[in-house]
Amino acid sequence: MFKGRSITLKHLLINGKRHIGLQYKSDKVIQALVDTLPQIVWNGEYSMYHIENSRANLGILFDTFRGEVWINGNYFFDSKDHLNTEVPKNVSWYRNRSLDKKHKRCPSSYLDKLELKKYAENTVKSYVHHFENFINHYSDIPVNGITENEIRQYLQKLLRDGRSHSYLNQSVNSIKFYYEVVMGMPNRFYAIERPRKQKQLPKVLSKKEILALIENTNNLKHRCIVALLYSAGLRRSELLNLKLEHIDSERMLICVKGAKGNKDRMTVLSPTLLRDLRNYYKEYRPNNFLFEGPKNKPYTASSVLKVIANTAKRADIHKKVTPHMLRHSFATHLLEDGTDIRHIQLLLGHSSTKTTEIYTHVAESSFTGIKDLLS
Repeated sequence: MFKGRSITLKHLLINGKRHIGLQYKSDKVIQALVDTLPQIVWNGEYSMYHIENSRANLGILFDTFRGEVWINGNYFFDSKDHLNTEVPKNVSWYRNRSLDKKHKRCPSSYLDKLELKKYAENTVKSYVHHFENFINHYSDIPVNGITENEIRQYLQKLLRDGRSHSYLNQSVNSIKFYYEVVMGMPNRFYAIERPRKQKQLPKVLSKKEILALIENTNNLKHRCIVALLYSAGLRRSELLNLKLEHIDSERMLICVKGAKGNKDRMTVLSPTLLRDLRNYYKEYRPNNFLFEGPKNKPYTASSVLKVIANTAKRADIHKKVTPHMLRHSFATHLLEDGTDIRHIQLLLGHSSTKTTEIYTHVAESSFTGIKDLLS
């Protein structure tokens, strides 16, 4: 039907007027349809075509592309159906929250830049949190008056407090973002040392433990959640973002939209899972997202976490089990079964096989054939 063709709608403000930006990959069919739109204009600054934002023009867009091109409105429409109701949906939440008068707020220019760069929700949350911790540590010094030496002292304090390497790196990122991106001073703090990256092996479950998890779920919805995380190698946010139209039962594929790094990818759909999903749909009748809570509200990240944790207890698995462990297990088990690492990379959505190669360190197949020195 759509043959992989899609257009992403973007909000543009040009000469003080709102416009609808059309972002798409080069395609003759899409271009031919775009050329038929009334008063369509190319903008070199944004590198996209745009049309004035009006209800009539929005209707024309959908009529023009219906049946030929899939329209992605995730960046355009303001919907209550977002991934996690426990987390602020956009930067405006940070602008309007009530804080203690003594607490130094993240500068508006910082929030503006995060918004303009369309950083992911979790990235925004992390940057604001870490940067506000930093500027409040030096509450008596103007932000622009903080020196490299004082930044080092702050990072050393975090180390003494027992903060993880990941926490320190996030702090460095948030600080560098202000001075180098917001203030436009590239590499001002290039001499700030980062902590050495910890090389931690992914934690995985055995196939027996995975099957035990699936068998010990509370209901059909939970069974589908656990099976989908594992059999498709999904991140928790990707699972929550799945919609009904993303399940392609004809090609036995799942379309993962707007994943980490704002990338789309395809992953596999298990035939066994498909049978459960069809029964799940008949029973639960989700309206928009594949998994929804009461009153058709989006399922939350914490709900998925609870499902996995409670199911692990019932399955008598004596270790902390997280949704991401199922993704790690998916990759490891594929590797053990002889799947080419390049294919696993594509299924996981990694930019490089170097990221995927970490699973060779935990796959059983990497150790089979090694002689028993005690025999």
